[in-house]
Amino acid sequence: MVGKILVDERTLGTKINQDELVASPTNRVVVLQPSYLPWIGYFEQMERADKFVFLDDVQYTRRDWRNRNKIRTNEGSSWLTVPVQQKNHYTQLLKETRIDNSTNWNKKHCSAIKFNYSNAPFFENYYPYFDSIYQKRWDFLIDLCYETTGYLKEVLNITTQTFKSSDFSVEGVKAERILNLCQKMGATHYLTGALAHDYLSGINFAKNGVKLEYQEYDHPSYSQQYSGFISNLSLVDLLFNAGDKSLAVLMNWNTN
Repeated sequence: MVGKILVDERTLGTKINQDELVASPTNRVVVLQPSYLPWIGYFEQMERADKFVFLDDVQYTRRDWRNRNKIRTNEGSSWLTVPVQQKNHYTQLLKETRIDNSTNWNKKHCSAIKFNYSNAPFFENYYPYFDSIYQKRWDFLIDLCYETTGYLKEVLNITTQTFKSSDFSVEGVKAERILNLCQKMGATHYLTGALAHDYLSGINFAKNGVKLEYQEYDHPSYSQQYSGFISNLSLVDLLFNAGDKSLAVLMNWNTN
């Protein structure tokens, strides 16, 4: 049963073969930081990509999406936040960030999912997986992110190759680092979110043979457990409500 499958974390970091990184006629690359139970637009980019790179060797950012996301509740939405150890670690890398297991955060997350989605049409299909995940002890945030994202990728049937930036020897910061990663991956196109307008230059990318593209996501509406629709939630909300049609819904494909 799909709900009981634990994803092999290795499937999220394809072994690098430089011969396979030669650019195809169109080789669209996406680079995103690993996140906890990402929103549906994260997977829209993953589905559109030919190669997807998890940017895991950059500085951990506080109050961001790396360790938290939102689910639907009868009062609107609620954060699921994984507590992390940060004292004297403000310059720590994402891949170095440890979970603070001094609280029963995993029990709280599991209970919140069960309470808010137990009446969802596809709850029984997917809840056993989450129940098993929250029974485990997780020491590093990134391992939890890889495990859960890998599972969601699998149940969506997304087949895009994935890589980890830490497996490459790529230098630079911000825009330079992204461009260097694109070149390492043999990219012809780089797809990114709208916020990247602030620090990326399409002219500079074009000079280096990479076309810069921005995600303009038309967020779909779908049936939720409570009245009124709330957007930009974790994919788990869509999954419990739409089941095996989730990919078609998030990609805005015609499901009729």
